[in-house]
Amino acid sequence: MMKLKWIIPAAIICLAAFGFTLQTEDTVNIEAVTPKVGTNIGDLAPEISMTSPDGKTYKLSDLKGQIVLIDFWASWCGPCRRENPNVVRAYEKYQKAKFKDAKGFEVFSVSLDKTNDRWVAAIAQDGLAWDYHVSDLKGWQNEAAGTYGVSSIPMSFLVDQDGVIVAKGLRGMALDQEIDKHVKSFK
Repeated sequence: MMKLKWIIPAAIICLAAFGFTLQTEDTVNIEAVTPKVGTNIGDLAPEISMTSPDGKTYKLSDLKGQIVLIDFWASWCGPCRRENPNVVRAYEKYQKAKFKDAKGFEVFSVSLDKTNDRWVAAIAQDGLAWDYHVSDLKGWQNEAAGTYGVSSIPMSFLVDQDGVIVAKGLRGMALDQEIDKHVKSFK
């Protein structure tokens, strides 16, 4: 009986010392459920809210529920203009797709241009037929580019239906390969 008197307090002290906590089935680790906002794969994509060439404000969050390609580019960027046909092809291809968990596919283009006229001309010349073209016309001081840590263009981030970054830096067929992971079928 005397030994039992010392064992129970000793066990309690040991459990306290090692940070023992009692968890029930209802306990949820919130950090594991909600990704942090950031620009790494697995992070929740930071919000982008900017204006289109005609002055309409578009937000990235308006596209939640869809697979979204955030495409950083500029009219003066040769590699961007050479990559635009791949983005156009992907846009046309995946507009007809049915996705496993998403409502559709959209491109959200962020331009690092400084002049509206050159930006609009490049959109028309390259056949960038989607609606979501935005810029603050500050060139390399573009707010979204700064938030996303963009130091060279073209640069892209693929965001899933929940707003989580699933891939980045996609070009050419790598873009298709990544989007294909989310496709259920083509219409």
